[in-house]
Amino acid sequence: MNVTEPNETVATTEAEKEKSGSQFGRWLVETAVMIALAFLLAQGIKTFVVQPFVIPTGSMEPTIMTGDRVLAEKITVRFRDPLQGEIVVFDDPTGRHPQLIKRVIAVGGQTVDIQDGTVVVDGAPLEEPYVHGKVTDPGTVPLPVTLALDEVWLMGDNRPNSGDSRFMGPIPESMVQGRAFAIYWPTGRIGSLSSP
Repeated sequence: MNVTEPNETVATTEAEKEKSGSQFGRWLVETAVMIALAFLLAQGIKTFVVQPFVIPTGSMEPTIMTGDRVLAEKITVRFRDPLQGEIVVFDDPTGRHPQLIKRVIAVGGQTVDIQDGTVVVDGAPLEEPYVHGKVTDPGTVPLPVTLALDEVWLMGDNRPNSGDSRFMGPIPESMVQGRAFAIYWPTGRIGSLSSP
């Protein structure tokens, strides 16, 4: 009989335990690194590419309803100025909310006025099917206003219930953070948001 077998078995078992512990430690480190990389990638996408937003108010109804979740892409605004008719997310100049969402009504160099409940841009009444016949009342900002080349005039589609450029004035283009392009929730409202 070989008397060294039990010792070899004990040594082998201890080596296997050490190897198993080492493999578990390596797996744990790899998993932690993968989670950290996924988090950084998600933050990078949210910061520079596309970001989801929950709409808390009815200022854009019926285009975007209270509680809708929209996606805003952030690439376009880095390479060109906002276009008239686009729906954009921008920093709240009043500081009451992180961001707001409104439609671009006029861009740099254009003159905005409100006459008899109708928005007038550069002397011509603006075609606005998205307001569904709602009257646009003036706000507290004296009109007409001619925008500087780096400004936009933003208004909500639900004119009676929208705190917008009529009260805040023109918004610097630098405050525009993204262009809203789709509703992704609730499922019954999934769809694209039309651009000009």
